[in-house]
Amino acid sequence: MAQKVLILGDSGTGKSASMRNFTPDEVLVINSAGKPLPFRSHFETITPSFNTLTKDIMNALKIAGEIGNKKVIVIDDVQYILSFPMMRRIKESGWDKWNDIQGDFFNIIQDCDDLPDDVIVYFLSHLQRTDDGHEKIKTVGKMLDEKITIEGLFTVVLKTIVSDGKYYFQTQNSGMDTVKSPIGMFDTYAIDNDLKYVDTKIRNYYEIGEHASDEEIKELDQKAAKPEVKKPDGRKRRSKKTETIATTKGMVEVETPEVPIEAETPEAPKRRRRKVSDEKEESKQEEPEQAQVEDAKKESTAEKPKRRRRKQRTELTEEDMNFEPISDDDIPF
Repeated sequence: MAQKVLILGDSGTGKSASMRNFTPDEVLVINSAGKPLPFRSHFETITPSFNTLTKDIMNALKIAGEIGNKKVIVIDDVQYILSFPMMRRIKESGWDKWNDIQGDFFNIIQDCDDLPDDVIVYFLSHLQRTDDGHEKIKTVGKMLDEKITIEGLFTVVLKTIVSDGKYYFQTQNSGMDTVKSPIGMFDTYAIDNDLKYVDTKIRNYYEIGEHASDEEIKELDQKAAKPEVKKPDGRKRRSKKTETIATTKGMVEVETPEVPIEAETPEAPKRRRRKVSDEKEESKQEEPEQAQVEDAKKESTAEKPKRRRRKQRTELTEEDMNFEPISDDDIPF
């Protein structure tokens, strides 16, 4: 089973350039993007076809394992193993294409287990930053991130960094990335950007094939170590400010003391009060309108008085009952 090493970094930070110290008979380069290397070389290079990218890479790994003449295999720009098939099948709908693309990428990593034990395969890839600032290998889709952590399939994960115009490999985790290396393999946080040195160090650490002795490794470690590159502590520091003043001995730079800035408490927003005159005018305008509304409500709700009908008198009163009796003489007949 071959060793697998993952190298992460932004474009232009020295991933491909780190191969410059290999000899042509040591390394096989699988150029996923088909672009020229950033230095003059005569490496044996395989450029897969755009339409059969993953299939060509699998065949190249199989042939390299059968021939066995190359102990170092570098797959450059492995993120394009995912993105190129995605762009080629961009008009397809459904989940099948995502399963195929991500499954093929996983199979390429697993195919390295069928290679001889003295072979080391280096995967060079771009990285991406999540919303919370963490750095990881660049992928497409969600399956490889949610179901399989790609970095978990590698024991050695390095990252290319650039500081003051110089190029390095980061060997230890900063707390915001997925960089890792075995205990005692690298003594410093940063080393020289040299994949040949990394290959020699890994073979000595795991005693793979014909490897360098411990005495030879110590000399290489001293040359490759970069102790001036410190591990970030996660806290932002203010740069010291200096000013030049004139003294009896000439112009001298003096550090100016930093005055601590007190945190300003935000003032509560002032409530804006309206003028009394404006309030009176508005109240005058509102009064007649409110009165009209109330009157209209009263008119609508008030009931009209019912008309009472006068009853006819059907009974005689006492005055009508007081009459004198009529005699027979008063009757005309």
